[in-house]
Amino acid sequence: MIEFDSVSKTYGPTRAVADVSFTVPDRSTTVLVGSSGSGKSTLLGMVNRMIEPSSGRVLVDGQDVAGVNPVRLRRSIGYVMQSGGLLPHRTILDNICVVPRLNGATKADARRRGRELMEVMGLDVSLERRYPAQLSGGQRQRVGVARALASDPSILLMDEPFSAVDPIVRRELQAEVRRLQRELGKTILFVTHDIDEAIALADDVVILHAGAIAQRGSPAELLTSPASDFVADFIGLTDGSRQLRLDDGRLVRDGTGRLLGKLQ
Repeated sequence: MIEFDSVSKTYGPTRAVADVSFTVPDRSTTVLVGSSGSGKSTLLGMVNRMIEPSSGRVLVDGQDVAGVNPVRLRRSIGYVMQSGGLLPHRTILDNICVVPRLNGATKADARRRGRELMEVMGLDVSLERRYPAQLSGGQRQRVGVARALASDPSILLMDEPFSAVDPIVRRELQAEVRRLQRELGKTILFVTHDIDEAIALADDVVILHAGAIAQRGSPAELLTSPASDFVADFIGLTDGSRQLRLDDGRLVRDGTGRLLGKLQ
């Protein structure tokens, strides 16, 4: 479980995050969504101490991360970034094995784990000797997810990981995240600027605006009960671009019939 306890972050006179509190439940997917500058990536970076809050606390399983060695903390948390962040001079298999090796695994055990994760992520074993530049964007992102999972972390941080790939590949990778969550049950904190991606992935959505929470809830709750005109506009309800309907008064579907969520 991740808990943000009245966290704020300022850069000089600019406040990037303003007194934000919420909890990411264990084994769930929480998506932070908002436009550029809303504070979503700043909040994500506080979890593994890439960014230190100006005030407030971030707790993981009840422990304030400020008291944890940052290197040890980062090695215990999976992290997937937009560009994949792969080491260009290392093979695909060696990229996946980086964290297990740093944590003391033998080369043989790390490689065994790496090959297992290549299979989990739908990467053919023939790719293990290639280098990142020899892979497609979608393949590189799959490698990035495999590397993040290599040390079997309970928490997975994902910072706009699919924004640089084309829409078809993006949908495929979103489906992979849903499958992995069903099979592995990680605590996932996912950042995106795309509300459709948030709706597709999240158990819980946190909409941020100017460093504060505009609304938090399930996709169905946000779509049927937006808290403000800003939220309604952000999720596409005010301009008619998102058409919704209810089945049996509880199931929320879009205009094509796709299930978006269930009201409690």
